[in-house]
Amino acid sequence: MLQRKLYQFSAEQRPVWVFLRDQQRWIEQARILEIEGDCVTLRYDAEEEDELHSWEEIVRIDSIGAVSTRLAFFSRSAASEDLMVAEQDECPEAEQLKPQP
Repeated sequence: MLQRKLYQFSAEQRPVWVFLRDQQRWIEQARILEIEGDCVTLRYDAEEEDELHSWEEIVRIDSIGAVSTRLAFFSRSAASEDLMVAEQDECPEAEQLKPQP
């Protein structure tokens, strides 16, 4: 199951957060470059002090404890300004919400 999800995230080029059990650390916003046998190649950026470093790391699949990905991103500050709500008159009838009896 894990290997199948890794292939899916790799094909979609989605950033992933990977927890490495043996090192007890998270790799944040990594891209899966390659899956070969029982190894996964990850590329990610890390910031230390005033420098930004790019890393490419090969990890074994059995050392991965968890993989997560962001489903959506929504800015709270922009939400109050840019969110537009249409009046009922402006919506097609098929899209209008009907009150529940």
